Amino acid sequence: MPGRFVMISSREQEVLAHNERQALLGFTGLTEHELRWVRLEHEPFPALKLDEWDGIILCGSRFDSSAPEESKSDWQLEVEAGLRELYGRVLEADFPFLGLCYGMGTLNTYLGGVVDSTYAEEISAPELTLTDEGQRDPLLTGVAPRFRAYVGHHEAITELAPGLVTLVSGKQAPIQMIRAGKNVYATQFHPELDQAAIELRIDIFSDAGYYPLEERARIEAGVRGVNTRSAHRVLRNFAQLHQESRHLR
Repeated sequence: MPGRFVMISSREQEVLAHNERQALLGFTGLTEHELRWVRLEHEPFPALKLDEWDGIILCGSRFDSSAPEESKSDWQLEVEAGLRELYGRVLEADFPFLGLCYGMGTLNTYLGGVVDSTYAEEISAPELTLTDEGQRDPLLTGVAPRFRAYVGHHEAITELAPGLVTLVSGKQAPIQMIRAGKNVYATQFHPELDQAAIELRIDIFSDAGYYPLEERARIEAGVRGVNTRSAHRVLRNFAQLHQESRHLR
């Protein structure tokens, strides 16, 4: 029986939205039919019935969850209201959920943690490390104890919310992956990005504060030739684990 997963995105740039879509399909191994695409730039936040799905993947976003409320657009406020409602149900049910980058900040904030610009990272490919908990976590099966992944974010966790467990750590941004319960996850790094995808983002976000514009050549050189296979494994594991465990829920 095929899996039934939901991909939630909030990308205004069509080329970026479709690049993200193809990346998730490729790295999860899911088909178009198995991965419903919810585009919040085109439709309201859906009232998802969790028992109809095997898992949810929340993609990254240009939104900063830690921005002052008065500076947020109506669209961002609507998205974050929808996420709060979804998080309440996902956490109560311990439903399979994977938030990428933006999902990390919003989940930690929802649970009472602190997110700010202290540990922001420019577009780069740092080495990350599995914690002891991470080495035991099924979602990280097959992931190297030390691996590289692409990052680029204005904000990160500075105070971990109660009940969250750190699975992956980094030098610049110490908390790179978290878990709540047994099935709710979020990453600061981007498991969906390969070199072509990060180069696309370097171009699209050239004026968005993710790197010093005058140092673009250095940023581009720093992301070339990086082995990110371990990072991608997170997505394949998420899809496979929750297809296989469907009958237990």
